[in-house]
This record gives sequence, C-alpha cells and structure tokens, in this order.
Amino acid sequence: MAERNGSQPAEMIGLLERKCASETNTNGRMANLGVSQTELVGPRGDSGRKLPQYIAALAATLGALAAGTMLGWSSPVVFKITQPNNTDYNFDISETEGSWIGSVINLGAAAICFPIGLVMDAIGRKKTMLFLILPFTLGWLLITFGTSVGMLIGGRLITGIAGGAFCVTAPAYTSEIAQDSIRGTLGSYFQLMITVGILFAYAVGSYTSVFLFNILCTLIPIVFGIVFFFMPESPKFLVVKNRNDEAREALIKLRGTNYDVDYELDSLKLSAEEAQNNPVSFVSAITKKTSIKAIIICYALMIFQQLSGINAVIFNTSSIFAAAGATIPAAIATIIIGVIQVIATFVSSLVVDKLGRRILLLFSALVMCLCSTALGVFFFLQSTHGENSDIVQSLFWLPLLSLSLFIIAFSLGFGPIPWMMAGDLCNIDIKAFVGSTAGTLNWLLSFTVTSTFLALNTAIGSGQVFWMFAGIMLIGFVFIFFVIPETKGKSLQEIQVMLGATPQDRNVEDKK
Repeated sequence: MAERNGSQPAEMIGLLERKCASETNTNGRMANLGVSQTELVGPRGDSGRKLPQYIAALAATLGALAAGTMLGWSSPVVFKITQPNNTDYNFDISETEGSWIGSVINLGAAAICFPIGLVMDAIGRKKTMLFLILPFTLGWLLITFGTSVGMLIGGRLITGIAGGAFCVTAPAYTSEIAQDSIRGTLGSYFQLMITVGILFAYAVGSYTSVFLFNILCTLIPIVFGIVFFFMPESPKFLVVKNRNDEAREALIKLRGTNYDVDYELDSLKLSAEEAQNNPVSFVSAITKKTSIKAIIICYALMIFQQLSGINAVIFNTSSIFAAAGATIPAAIATIIIGVIQVIATFVSSLVVDKLGRRILLLFSALVMCLCSTALGVFFFLQSTHGENSDIVQSLFWLPLLSLSLFIIAFSLGFGPIPWMMAGDLCNIDIKAFVGSTAGTLNWLLSFTVTSTFLALNTAIGSGQVFWMFAGIMLIGFVFIFFVIPETKGKSLQEIQVMLGATPQDRNVEDKK
C-alpha cells in the first residue's frame, strides 16, 4: 500500500479507507484485531514532540493545584478558627459551623459536575477552565474578607463548585491533547497537582496567618489563568465543531512541525464525519454495550476510591502517629502524609504508561486491603485491651507502617487512575456525561463518608470500620481483575473492541 502523506486529496484518502474497511470485513480476519480504519492506511503517528503536551497538561492542572488547596484548607484552618480565642476572624465560629465550613465544598463540587460537562461540550475545554477563574477568585475573596459564618460557607461552596468543575474538565482536556503513548502520564498529573495543592495547604496553612494563607490561595487560580491562556484548545473538540484550521494549528503546537499533523487531523475528521453522517441519539449512544461497560467501570472505580478508607486513614493520622510512640505535632504529621502522597503520585505518573492502569489498580487494592486489615487489628486490640497493654505496645510499629503503605498504595493507583478512566474508555459523544456524572458520584460519596465517619466509628468501633474498608477493597480487587481491561498505549478504537465492540455492532448502531 502506498505510503500516506499530507498532500493526498481527502477524497483519495477516504476511498482508500473505505476500500480497506470493505476488504477487512470481507475476509473477517483483521476486523477482529481492533485496528482502526485510519491505522490501516498509515502509521500510528506517535512520533511527535512530547514536551509541548507535557507543558499543556501541567498548565491545565494548575487548576487542580487550586482545587488541592481548597481541599487541604480545612485541615490547618478550621481548627484555628473554631478556638475560643480566635483572632483570624472578628466573629465566633462553633465546631458545628466549622464542620460545615470544611465539608460544604463537597456539595458545591457535586452540584457542578454534571452541568459543567454540558458547558465544556458547548464552549470548549479551554474556555470553560478559564471561565472557572471567576468563581474560584470570588470564593476565595469571600473566605478572605468574610464578616460572618454565612460568607465563609458561601465562599467555600463557590470554591467547591470551581474545584469540582476542574475535576471534570482537566482530565478531559489532558486525555484529548495527549498521544496514546503518554496519555496515562498526562492524565495522572491531575491527581499529582491535587496532592501538591493539599501539601501546600498543610505546610503553608499551618505556619502562616489565615489571612495570608487565604491571599496565597486566591493568587493560584489567577496564575493558572495567565499560564493556561497561551495553551491550545483540544483538537478533538475543534474538529467536532468543524473548526479544522484551528485544530491543525493546535496539533502543530502540541506535536511540533516535524509531525505528520495531517494524518492525525484526517483521523479526527473521519471520526467526526462518521458521527455526523450516522447520527445516533444520546440515549442510543449511552446504552450501547461498550458505553454501559465503560460507565460501570468509571462509576465503580469512583465508589471504590471513596469507600477505600482513605478519609478514615487521614482522620486517624494523629492517633496513628501517637500510637506509634511518635511525639510529632499534628501539623507535622499531616505534612509528612502530604509529602508521601506527592512522591507516590509522582512515581505513579512515571510508571502508569509502562506498567499500565490495571496492574497499578490491582496492586493498590491489594495493599490497601492488607493495610486496612492491619489497622483494624491494631485499633480493635487497643479498644479491647487498652492502649497501655503489652500486646498493643508490642505492635507500636504496625499502625505507622500500615498508614505509610496505605497512602503509597492509594497514591499509586486508586488516587489518580479513576479520574482518567472516562478519558480512556469513552467515546467523545459520552465522555463529558460520564466524566461529569462520575465526578458527581465521587463528591457525594466524599461528603457522605466525611460526614458519617465519626458517627460510624462511635457506633461499631475503629477496628470494625477499618475491616469494613478492607472488605470493600477486596471486592474492588476482584472487580478490577475480572472486569477492567488494560488501556495502556491503546487507541480509542482498540479500547472499544476490548469493551466488546465489533464491526458488526458498529454497523448496526450506525443504522439506529
């Protein structure tokens, strides 16, 4: 077959693609290999420059850094402002009000996740993320200059809305600008920047005034806007909107001038043209066999992430350090945990495109299950025999070791990977819907677990709570092993075949 180049007429390319597709379906051999039509007439085209893609992904995830500071803010601040002698605000804040100030971000994030998917499909990924600077800045200003508890809760709610929106738009953007060979690495930058933001909040918030800390948090989304303004829009979005010249310019910025831009652009145009020529209703698109399986996987991973016990581990950080005999202040203990999270998440970003998503998820679930079991044993023995008993004293090392391994395992797998799976598994016609609804589910579960953990802990005991989380992670391990495919380095067409699509399925669906 003649080598494809950028100067060939589009009509000839389309003819060759249709001819190859016809021959493939006739002999029934290559159709089952998951090879897309565009790949049959040209190289994979994965030789472009990677540095511009890394820069664009890091710029996009500066918004995740802002979301991370929002998440970590309550740990050093809420304790300070609920003290009777609080001077950071000129009004009193009760512990109950402080609890609402800390947790209301989850409700804001849950509320925005679904509508933001519609917004980013309408105006684009880039414009949506730049627009989010406004609510982020407004929310932080309300928190910084608040004169009542209502203003603080309002500010936290608004920043929660902005942060939750970033949890949908940033993973979608990075998955669409990345080549297949680095899609996992760029996707993991979202969770990496979240953990960096949390660590920033732990470290800076613990040792500065609340006012200064709030000002610094206000500046982060502004810096994001300045940097991200110069990044290109998603080429996939531009092609879907028939802005092909802009898509070509975006690909050149992301891949370099020596890359065969026309090959990838023609591939994107072919997919868009097929969708336009064979329109499928949203209901049909979302109820396809491959879509249903992708939705189940994305939702299940969000459920396992939030029910893994990560919040229980974080809440018990101080008691775990104390049980290990460490005379470390609570602020230092949380900073240590933050550092472990950042390092482990960074390691995940380096290996996710080498080891794969599935193996990291399996490793994460297994280690977290074992660590939760060990923590459950320790706290059960502590409540049964007393913290000064010989058996508890002989296991002083167990909770600290379990805590560290749990955080590492979570950060390698269940921290970053669930957020990138919608970008890996879903076609562009349902990606925004699945990503946004999965985000909504995640934030609602986070609010539920956060608000009920202490009551559950009192009702059944710390040890039993950790054993419950261990059981959930065991179920998660089995689910990953039998259900989730490996998407490392795979194109969307290949992933759809792994989810159960066949050429015959696509022909039938196109006729609907």
